[in-house]
Amino acid sequence: MYRRAQIFLVSSALIFGLIAVVTAQIVDKRMLDPEGFLGPSWLRLPLLVGAALLVDLVPRTLWKSKFKWADMGPIFKERVRTHWTRERLTLVAMGIVCFYLVYVCYRNLKSFLPFVVPETYEFDHELHLIDKAVLFGSDPAILLHDLLGTGWVAWFLSYIYMWFLPLVPFAVAGWLVWSRNLAYGYWFVSSQCIAWILGTVSYYCLPTVGPGLNYPYLYADLPDTPASSLMQSLVFTRQHVLFDVDSNVVQSVGGFASLHCGITLLVALMIQATINNKIARWAGWINFGITVVATIYFGWHYLADDVAGCMIALVAYYFGGLAANQKFQRKGVRRLVAESDEIAGREAKVAHELT
Repeated sequence: MYRRAQIFLVSSALIFGLIAVVTAQIVDKRMLDPEGFLGPSWLRLPLLVGAALLVDLVPRTLWKSKFKWADMGPIFKERVRTHWTRERLTLVAMGIVCFYLVYVCYRNLKSFLPFVVPETYEFDHELHLIDKAVLFGSDPAILLHDLLGTGWVAWFLSYIYMWFLPLVPFAVAGWLVWSRNLAYGYWFVSSQCIAWILGTVSYYCLPTVGPGLNYPYLYADLPDTPASSLMQSLVFTRQHVLFDVDSNVVQSVGGFASLHCGITLLVALMIQATINNKIARWAGWINFGITVVATIYFGWHYLADDVAGCMIALVAYYFGGLAANQKFQRKGVRRLVAESDEIAGREAKVAHELT
């Protein structure tokens, strides 16, 4: 039932991995495992999925058993039998491994960018001119600073922007573990892989370092928020990599497309398509909107970068759905509950036949 999505995930991870390894050989650099929220990537996602498994099983067991020890075992086993099927475990394992490979290759290829594309071929000046032309001579960052101020708003935008770091692993783990049907899990992880791969392609097609690094004077009035500290840290790490001071770190400065915008839009689209909850939908769209503002406010990206990131999200959403055999309707709103029940019923039937 999910053969197409499985083939796509494995092939995209292997091809992207091969490209990363070949590029590493060309620039004479090692492939590294980037560290971030909750430690190294190889530990981060399995840790989150393991935690999600415990959160799924333990509270449910305690609640339904009313803390009666004799009832806990049967309730626990029933949940494992009905939810943690062979198909679910296949989705979780394949999703984690393939997304991990794609993400690690993305981080390494982004780190290799300055050694593949010289700084003379960066397009910061041209994109900055486009920004000013669109706004009739004004700079978008200055407009936002004047409109929103540089006080508490800067801190608020900073925390929303930084929320992206844990959002990605949390979202991947959540859709793999708790998606109402497996098709949605394959759809989500396939679209994520597409988005990160296309983002990497955009870096090499139109390389930039961003307005915050190229025009730092525009952001001199901003307070020292976590987002500002992150940018300073990335600049520091970039210098270490460029001057070969530390060969055990990856540099993470690079554009064209804003994957902060792309991934948050993709998450919002997936919530809209697969979760029948108004609060969750509103949260997804609000998070996306604030993230777009934050990328310009702090100087992470140009206006064109955000547009490109959104286009990547739309492409990833559509082709990820095709990989997962998702049917798109031209008119009307899909009946999510009925559709989920139908797909879940088919999956349960297949699981029963296999067991």
